[in-house]
Amino acid sequence: MPIRPRLASLFRIPIFIHSVEQHSNKSPKMYRVLHRRFCTVTQEAAATTTTTVTNIKSISQSLYKEQNFKRLVDKFKKASDIDRFRTKHGIYSTTVRRLAVAKCFNWVEDILEHQKRYSDISKEGFNTRLITLYGKSGMYQNARKVFDEMPQRNCARTVLSFNALLAAYLHSKKFDSVQRLFNELPKELNVEPDLVSYNTALKALCEMGSFDSALSLIREMEKKGVKPDLITFNTMLDQLYSKGRFKDGEKMWNLWNQKGAEGVEPDIRSYNARLVGLALEKRTGEAVEFIEEMKKKGVKPDVFSINAMIKGFVNEGNVDEAKKWYGEIGSSSFDPDKTTFATLVPLLCEKGDLKTAIEVCKEIFNIHCLVDVSLLQLVVDKLLSESMTSEAKEIVELGKTNRYCRYKLNLPADE
Repeated sequence: MPIRPRLASLFRIPIFIHSVEQHSNKSPKMYRVLHRRFCTVTQEAAATTTTTVTNIKSISQSLYKEQNFKRLVDKFKKASDIDRFRTKHGIYSTTVRRLAVAKCFNWVEDILEHQKRYSDISKEGFNTRLITLYGKSGMYQNARKVFDEMPQRNCARTVLSFNALLAAYLHSKKFDSVQRLFNELPKELNVEPDLVSYNTALKALCEMGSFDSALSLIREMEKKGVKPDLITFNTMLDQLYSKGRFKDGEKMWNLWNQKGAEGVEPDIRSYNARLVGLALEKRTGEAVEFIEEMKKKGVKPDVFSINAMIKGFVNEGNVDEAKKWYGEIGSSSFDPDKTTFATLVPLLCEKGDLKTAIEVCKEIFNIHCLVDVSLLQLVVDKLLSESMTSEAKEIVELGKTNRYCRYKLNLPADE
């Protein structure tokens, strides 16, 4: 098979190999020598690639297991010298998230500022990643600094980095700043906001409770030829229903379903948003009917749907129905979550259904669900108040001895 000059150049094989091929019948020995050389170089290149991949995997595992943050940062900075390592977005995201959760913001800054020494910093995509990581850590000022420094590196700022900056301020809960940047920067940068830009600004307005401004922004989108998508509608529904604007949520829901949006159909998140609204309004009868409507349309309820139903009946103080919907999770393919338990357990204690409360606590330990210690302490205290000392001690012991999370529950010494 002829070897292309470009491929030959890549492996440093003389370009004249094609001429040897042409005369291979006359010089079979030379051809075989060059063919062996080509195969050897190819194998060496493949072996190098495999070794690099293996090394990156090993480095990743080492970083994941490292518990000392100083060593973690040192290892990460050293690994950053490897070109292939710097393409691994997941490793960056996981490491920075660990440091941010531990509130080690100085280490986050140490890692990300270190990245500026590499040639990648002249690329918008690399800068965008740094802006995003700073934003998810709540370090919006550092994110802005990266954005402002881009022209110094001859790096163009397009709608890509603009959107990353908006998101950084959104993650940092600087909602008013999101609006200011959205209004000011496009003119300064000569960029046109896209759907992502509008959705980010919309989210910030909703978080501030400025729903009228959010609706106006949707109208502005449509005038600019930017079609709202599922994220746009779900953002509005989530915020309206969850923030007590039930009537406005219903208006949007009905408008969406009556008028329809081209190519945009409600998904499970859309339905769950309305279920939350119905639960908060204590309209559980309608919620039950709505669940059936979902099923008829082929939308399968998930744990968030069930949690909304439990919340609705808890709000009404209906422990039997709340338990019934909790039982629905048992016949499904998903487990209850922290919200499920935080919603149901207080009602069980309030209504004196301690037998179920004990079963639910045991389920928490069985499925390794992380809950607030105060929730378990509530059950222990209620059991003690009802002279169910042995049952209380059992919960305390389970909290102390389980392997996934040690819960230190209080039990009076004389009990």
